[in-house]
Amino acid sequence: MKQAPRKIITPRPKLTIDIPEGMAPVEFFNSPANLKNLAEENGLFRTGEDLLMYRKLLGHSTEFDTSIILDTSRRILDPLGRPVRRDQMKRQQKKVWEQMTQIVCDYMLEKYPDPEEHLILCGEASLDSTWPLNKPGVPSIRMIHNHFMVFPMRQLEEGEEANPADPNLTDSGHNSMFLLSLSDVYHEFLEVLDLQILTPISSTDCALALTGYPQGLPSWELKGGAERLKDRYFWYEYEQILRGFLDFYRTFFSMVATGEPKVPAGANFASQVDDVLLGNNQFLRVARDLREKVIIDPGFANDIRWRPAYKQILYRDDRGRLIVTISQNSVGNAITELLGIVVERVEDPEAYKKCEPALIGRLLEVRERLVEAKLGTVINGPVWPGGVYKAM
Repeated sequence: MKQAPRKIITPRPKLTIDIPEGMAPVEFFNSPANLKNLAEENGLFRTGEDLLMYRKLLGHSTEFDTSIILDTSRRILDPLGRPVRRDQMKRQQKKVWEQMTQIVCDYMLEKYPDPEEHLILCGEASLDSTWPLNKPGVPSIRMIHNHFMVFPMRQLEEGEEANPADPNLTDSGHNSMFLLSLSDVYHEFLEVLDLQILTPISSTDCALALTGYPQGLPSWELKGGAERLKDRYFWYEYEQILRGFLDFYRTFFSMVATGEPKVPAGANFASQVDDVLLGNNQFLRVARDLREKVIIDPGFANDIRWRPAYKQILYRDDRGRLIVTISQNSVGNAITELLGIVVERVEDPEAYKKCEPALIGRLLEVRERLVEAKLGTVINGPVWPGGVYKAM
């Protein structure tokens, strides 16, 4: 079978809430009214730390698909004032976030033990709060979220080949900076992280045989497998990778913005920024070239995300290893596209209805584990009153 990115079609139901006339979808999706409806209609579980697990109506997979967001919409009405990165979360929020992530990942790995049969993915992303609300491609819910999903490999194999130049697969052209122009220095900078549980691994070695993705990104194998997800030190190392990425991103785009090579205030690895990044002529040249492009190309300038925006994923590769990688998050990207999977979500209530009972059944199973861990309280949506699926 030819190695290539894949495009699949995923049915979705009709949305249960109407967008007010004259209001752009991205403006409405960020409104407290919509987020209240999301929790009431599709919420599964909520913790005292404002962490909300819910069923994804605009999901990527009908096999298993759920998200956990830090839902601060009831406390912070300004969408631009909400936390969008893990480093902005409070200590207790992060602790519970990690516990929930570990429990959901454990469930997916137990339920789908064979990497030849299913692709398992846990993807965390920041949704940059500095973009205008009406900017095309802006993520719909402006809060940090963790997205858990499972794809049958047969579905991916039967999917049509995606266009490698698809804007989603290329970060709208921006990933060429990281993967082509800056690949060597990007790898070198993240290699300075002192990690014990996560071991660097070639992205070629851990790429999916079907798609060839992720391409060229720094990657780490989780030694010890799923059991290590219960180790608090793993989560410390997972965050160190994010902190290193943030330093790289801030240093680069600060240079693009101001033309001045300097260590960002509050850098996590200031000496490495100075030595590895600001001492690298290629890094400085690419930043200056991009600065010139921003000045002369208004369309390109409008796509830049000036504040750090990332996708950090944990996935199971073809050999059953758990792999961590991290990338920037640009226009229109979805977590799946980091692994070479483009998902077209099509409104098809009848097709979705056939998948819905089994999908919700699995979501309720994993919710029960969160209940047993005493992390929060259940939410009984309209189609699962009392924790039992009921067709509407």
